[in-house]
Amino acid sequence: MTPDIQWLYLLPLLVTFGAGVVGILVESFVRHHENRRGIQIALTVAAILGALASVVGLWITLGSDSSVSIDGSTIALDSHSLLWQGLIALFALMSIGVFTARTSGEDAFVPLAASTPGSSDEALASRRGMLQTEVYPLMLFAVGGMMMFTMVQDIFALFVVLEVFSLPLYLLVGLARRRRLLSQEAALKYFLTGAFASAVYLFGAALVFGFAGASSYQAIASALASGAPSQELVVLGSALMLVGLLFKLGAAPFHAWTPDAYQGAPTAVTGFMAAATKAAAVAALVRLVYLAFAPEQEALGIVFPLDTVVWSLVAFAVVSMVVGTVMALAQDDIKRILAYSSIAHAGFLLVAVSSFTQEALQALPFYMAVYGIATVGAFAVVSLVRHRDEDGAWGAEASALEHWAGLGRRSPFIAGAMTLFLFSFAGIPLTAGFVGKFLAFRAALTDPSNWWLVAIAVVMSAAAAFFYARVVVAMFFRETPAGSVTGITAGRTVRVVIAIAAVLTILLGVFPSGALSLAETGAELFFL
Repeated sequence: MTPDIQWLYLLPLLVTFGAGVVGILVESFVRHHENRRGIQIALTVAAILGALASVVGLWITLGSDSSVSIDGSTIALDSHSLLWQGLIALFALMSIGVFTARTSGEDAFVPLAASTPGSSDEALASRRGMLQTEVYPLMLFAVGGMMMFTMVQDIFALFVVLEVFSLPLYLLVGLARRRRLLSQEAALKYFLTGAFASAVYLFGAALVFGFAGASSYQAIASALASGAPSQELVVLGSALMLVGLLFKLGAAPFHAWTPDAYQGAPTAVTGFMAAATKAAAVAALVRLVYLAFAPEQEALGIVFPLDTVVWSLVAFAVVSMVVGTVMALAQDDIKRILAYSSIAHAGFLLVAVSSFTQEALQALPFYMAVYGIATVGAFAVVSLVRHRDEDGAWGAEASALEHWAGLGRRSPFIAGAMTLFLFSFAGIPLTAGFVGKFLAFRAALTDPSNWWLVAIAVVMSAAAAFFYARVVVAMFFRETPAGSVTGITAGRTVRVVIAIAAVLTILLGVFPSGALSLAETGAELFFL
């Protein structure tokens, strides 16, 4: 039967994917490099603004107490998915300012991706001024896939959409202009581990399908509620599916790709990926475990599958917090510090997810909003700190901690903004991160028996403050090394992104009520 698709409610996706297709045509027909770059940037900004406006319009049209089935049972739209789509669009819009930045007339992306690093072909492409403008349609396809990821209510459709936004990211990670071998190595590691995680997820989905005889979340929940036999299948299948989603979230022990990918990717891509991918993963994880594996299970007297999912999430939360915090303490590279920080934050997010409460549905979008904004801002700062060669020309990013010594004296604005972002990650009061952690931990304490989990989270948050403080100390309390060859590039658009991120971090920390009201309004998941 031909499905009756509600195209209007797919408007954010149609705008984003449609602009991505147009961007591919631009690559084919616009030959001049600078003209093509200008068109691609304008098209990308317009598409994301259009998607964001569409989300707002659908939010107003749909309301907070209803939902729409897009095609019957595979894709659904409700206020919760719209909230996550808006966050992903916001992160993408902020990231574009870093994508478009130039240093000494060059952007962050290799001029000819197919060339061997250091080859004559690469040098020739650079001399001719060739530009890698395919990054903009790739970004749009990734954004569209992430937004769709928040709407899926079918375990096999979830796998397809997972690949839709993962494949562009694999390519983007390997397109750094400088440190090409490191970038290509990062892309290869990300691709191989991502492919393995996808295969594990798909195997788990097959087991769950064998248990329920259907692939929609509602059918799986109905099979659990009816006490269908062979519940061992759904227990093992759900565990394997969690592996696939927790890989995208960057949670330990499925985190091995994160430090290398974050360090090797172009910094603009790292900031975008760290914020938007994590948001999409959290949204999909919540929809899967809350609707398919744990809908009113206690009232139905079925606790075996639910207990397995809950304790799995709790275990992964603890491991992520501990591994991320402990490993970050030993790092001397800013990007790797932020990578392990993201692993610890994945654990903090899982603390809220594992509570299975309405409060968690309110806390998670707010936590992800404040974390994502600070993350994009922090990596924007990283992109400005660079080496200089003997002729005074700007080179690769100076991400080693020793190169940040004295940064506070050379650029108080940049160092101050970075300090603010780090304080937000640490959960210092009057920053947005403090409010986010408070909400996440409060959601977990809805069940008083979770006190020990929250206690671990608080201890890990306190320990994490140490490695954030190391960066602050280096910037403000150490002298610039004699003969230092690092500096701060101009980067006007990047500075605008940093300023916006800093202002939002303060506003959401001091005046969070408006954002909390939105999160409360969108804290509804619907079965269709």
